[in-house]
Amino acid sequence: MTRLMLITAAVLGLGACSWVDLSPGGEQVDVMNQEQAADCERVGQTTSQVLDRVGFVDRSPEKLAEELKTLARNEAAGMGGDAIVAATEITDGRQRFTVYRCRPSR
Repeated sequence: MTRLMLITAAVLGLGACSWVDLSPGGEQVDVMNQEQAADCERVGQTTSQVLDRVGFVDRSPEKLAEELKTLARNEAAGMGGDAIVAATEITDGRQRFTVYRCRPSR
């Protein structure tokens, strides 16, 4: 019984962890809504994907959303963008984002 409780606690603890780090370039990318990006130049799209379950435990929707945005911000920086807008809802740990350039190039 104690072993089962330890395994369950470990799986639940892992479900709360975040494995995605924001890159230095990603730190410069803003998360916007469509209205805020209306005057920005569209650069392209990116799709982010993370695990939505750890073992038999569903991960927190808030944690999923945070990690998906972080991945999208990192990818947008590599594409020359400085803003992202969610283009779809989260489905099975996956979400598509539109990448924009809103600030003038230096």
